[in-house]
Amino acid sequence: MVLVLLLTAVPVGWCGFQDFTEALTFAGCVTGVALMSAALIMVLGVAAVVDCWVRGASSNFGMIALISTGVALLTNVLLALQIWNDGELVVFKVLTIVLSVGSLFAVLLVWRRLDAIPTPKRVAVALIVSTAVAVTNFSYQYLFQPYRREATPLVQLNVGKAVLSADRKAFSVPVDIKLVNHSDMAFYVLGAEFHAMGEDVTVSRTDVSKSKWREEAEKWAMYREKHPLTRREVYQPGKLVEAQPWMPAGNWVEANDESLTRTVVQLPSDTNFDKLTFYASLSLARKDRLVLQKFGESGYSWQGKVLPQWAKDEKKENDTIIRTADMRENNAIDNLTRKKRHLTTLWKFGPHGVDVSLAIAPVGEEDRPLSPQSIREVGNRYGLLDVYAGPVEETLEEVKAGR
Repeated sequence: MVLVLLLTAVPVGWCGFQDFTEALTFAGCVTGVALMSAALIMVLGVAAVVDCWVRGASSNFGMIALISTGVALLTNVLLALQIWNDGELVVFKVLTIVLSVGSLFAVLLVWRRLDAIPTPKRVAVALIVSTAVAVTNFSYQYLFQPYRREATPLVQLNVGKAVLSADRKAFSVPVDIKLVNHSDMAFYVLGAEFHAMGEDVTVSRTDVSKSKWREEAEKWAMYREKHPLTRREVYQPGKLVEAQPWMPAGNWVEANDESLTRTVVQLPSDTNFDKLTFYASLSLARKDRLVLQKFGESGYSWQGKVLPQWAKDEKKENDTIIRTADMRENNAIDNLTRKKRHLTTLWKFGPHGVDVSLAIAPVGEEDRPLSPQSIREVGNRYGLLDVYAGPVEETLEEVKAGR
């Protein structure tokens, strides 16, 4: 009984202290307090069990021993449910089952040694209330909270008036990128990309042939940029005129906050595109779902850095920047019972700007192919999301008229 109580109290108390001091949510702090309280009760139970075994079951210490072993049983059962659902290390799954069985035998042994239970109604009420509180906290922390309403910031683009250079050989178009987060969630910034495309528009006097329209429609899904699906507008791929990051990766967006970034697109005065189209993208992770460390040094595909298997494209090879950051789970129990993970971001350069893709995988398994189901599960668990703004279209005449 003493061994069961100690093996339960020590890790539970340590996890509770970690959650209380470092939890990312209020519910996590409450869980930490509950775990530390349970550990304290079990430590007191160790002394009570020893006293009962040496001097015989007395009314006071016998009840303390019964309550502490009951708390140990409830704690181990809830931990077993949580670890078998979320944990990955087999040793902890087996340990929680063994401790649950041991706690059950400990409760039965103490029960048999008690001659009588003083104030049984009060004891029953105390056990029922503590069980209800523990189950409620467990259900909220591990069942309800991860699947509550989602929060998504907004990215807004505003194109300003063009400015002609002093030598009249070029003009600059200022673009304001506004990030608005009206939610009560904070987010890590994993990647932020802005690009502008110059496009020509060709319109046919008659409807294009059905085969031609179908061919153009098939191309529509290949690019993030807007693609016409009309019968008379002939699609012509745009030309990239500007691409750059607009927020540093590794920073975060605070809850209920706004930020404004201005970037400038410069073009020669004799630019003859029919229109300019502007896009912005933002890759985020919820700050209450993971703790992200700083990104390490960048690796470059053109310098021999090997891409993960899931990121390789046999049809084409784009220049890619690879960045990796250490991360940990948002609570001490998951951090202890799950494999350590890295977050990897890939910046793929192509004719249509930069595509930012990312993955979270256990250390040593970064090369493993990702199934659509695993991508969804990882995205839901860590609150990964991509926010897009655009296309914001301006005819070149409108842009130049603003000068």
